[in-house]
Amino acid sequence: MYGMHDIVEMKKPHPCGTNRWEIIRMGADIKVQCTGCGHIVMISRRQFEKRLKKVLEKHAEN
Repeated sequence: MYGMHDIVEMKKPHPCGTNRWEIIRMGADIKVQCTGCGHIVMISRRQFEKRLKKVLEKHAEN
């Protein structure tokens, strides 16, 4: 599963060439930020789960 501040890979790469996204907000919608150019996108949880390929890095919780 995925959580806040995890780095995820989506099925399609971002136009900047990077395919790594950081989850910065979770709720009914999920806000992700491109780790390459910093672009922020907000998509519905349903679309996010459909487009998610895999979780690359889990955020270390204290």
